[in-house]
Amino acid sequence: MQGGPGSLFIAFSFWCLIVLTITMCIAEMVSYTPISSPFVRFAGIYVDEALGFASGWNFFIFEAALVPFEVTACHFILQFWTDAIPVGATIAVIIVLYALINLMAIQYFGETEFWAAIGKVILIVGLIFFTFIVMVGGNPQKDAFGFTYWKSPGAFAELYYDGALGKFVGFLACLIQAAFSIAGPDYVAMAAGEAENPRKILPRAFKTVFYRLTFFFVLGSLCVGILVPYDDPNMIAAFRDGKSGAAASPYVIAMDRLGIRVLPHIVNAMILVSAFSAGNSYVFCATRSLYGLALEGKAPRFLKICTRTGVPIYCVLVVLLIALLSFLQLSNSSAVVLSWFVSLVTASQLINFSVICLTYLCFYRATKVQGFDRSTLPYRAWFMPYAAYVGLVATFIMVFVGGYTVFLPGMWDVPSFLFSYTSVGLFPVFYVGWKIAHKTKIIEPSEIDLRHNLAPIEEYERNYVPKPPANWFEKVLHLLFG
Repeated sequence: MQGGPGSLFIAFSFWCLIVLTITMCIAEMVSYTPISSPFVRFAGIYVDEALGFASGWNFFIFEAALVPFEVTACHFILQFWTDAIPVGATIAVIIVLYALINLMAIQYFGETEFWAAIGKVILIVGLIFFTFIVMVGGNPQKDAFGFTYWKSPGAFAELYYDGALGKFVGFLACLIQAAFSIAGPDYVAMAAGEAENPRKILPRAFKTVFYRLTFFFVLGSLCVGILVPYDDPNMIAAFRDGKSGAAASPYVIAMDRLGIRVLPHIVNAMILVSAFSAGNSYVFCATRSLYGLALEGKAPRFLKICTRTGVPIYCVLVVLLIALLSFLQLSNSSAVVLSWFVSLVTASQLINFSVICLTYLCFYRATKVQGFDRSTLPYRAWFMPYAAYVGLVATFIMVFVGGYTVFLPGMWDVPSFLFSYTSVGLFPVFYVGWKIAHKTKIIEPSEIDLRHNLAPIEEYERNYVPKPPANWFEKVLHLLFG
């Protein structure tokens, strides 16, 4: 809508390359030392304990901010059917459900989220096939429109300015959206401490996750540009003006344009379930991130208190309190509030990626200084350290570019500025505050402990006996996910 289909496709393709550099950085370190919350702890082991503290809290902010984002998205999606449901009622019901699930039914979390993830994959693959079928004429109008919308209104939209500058600004908007949308390596890394035979499994997992994400995001961006013109009035009504009754998905808008019945409601319902499921996952992840900080003495001690079933109850309550930011919709449209949360999440995610690249560079330098042979690693990243420098520079620049629109003439907006740069301001405060309070120092390459926590990992490898799949279900999982 802001940059056109060409800008969207190029931006997502380019950002996937940046994510590849980040994936390689974290994959090499985690495959060598598979510990829980690795990219947060590695920052303290390889760089500076204060950086580990700052990155830990930044990751918590990132996860916690995604909860109100998904709550807001749920109401946004519901508006396709009706605007009769009060905003406050939708928010309250969803937050209460999250509370019940995470406090009382947590034993079912893993299984339900697994099936929800399978459903999301089926939905994405189905929409990609849908795009191909309708673009070659398999639609009620028998219109083989192909890449028509790339010609009229065009592949590149002008944003704020005319000519080449406007098209560049449009591309920049698409790049910011890509930086928000494309994630993955950090979530794979989070499971490193619990993975079975991690030094063998994780290298494969990082590779396959990156390829799948690239496939889905790049093809998805191409599909959106094929299905809907960037000046579609229904899309503008939904995403720019936040009008009720408008579809919250370009795919649903395309189905309406083509006169397809029933399917738009099915897809919208699946998107709603996906958004709710994602929010529930973020409640869980944010809770465990905060709990981990408390266990390491980097958050208040009362956050370590758990119920008899092992649920860190006060951590859950803190995350649910942050979810109350969803009530900002009461005085603003869902589209506006969504854009605020996108800005906050994007900044935190980019800072996290920058820390991963910086940490890897310190790890890489330590291997050189200490004469460590990287060819013995379970996973050896390509083009290092140059790829890490590319990732660091790209993510660092994007941290500050994310909220640039507030500095354009006549576009100053206090909420947009705060949501775009709060994480940018808090991160150095966290770092400097912990550094002063605990008198930490940047670790010299020669002093970095490259064998940190390796003894139990090597002992596990010596005693590991692979378990064959116990049933057909596990065989299918092994075939699909390794």
